[in-house]
Amino acid sequence: MRLLAVVSFSAFILSGCTTAGPYVTDISSDGNNGLNIEKCKVELNAFLGVVNTGDCSTSTIRLSR
Repeated sequence: MRLLAVVSFSAFILSGCTTAGPYVTDISSDGNNGLNIEKCKVELNAFLGVVNTGDCSTSTIRLSR
């Protein structure tokens, strides 16, 4: 049982996570002649084969006429 726990923990440590970004994840209208831009970091957990987004920020760009 202890050996199984050590092997599982070692695999978890060796696989690690990879973080990239920030990438633009959403662009939408603000309804007032502007755009809302959302950027998030992307994290790949290779051990579980899961991609997550997090650490998001939003900014607004005003468009001129």
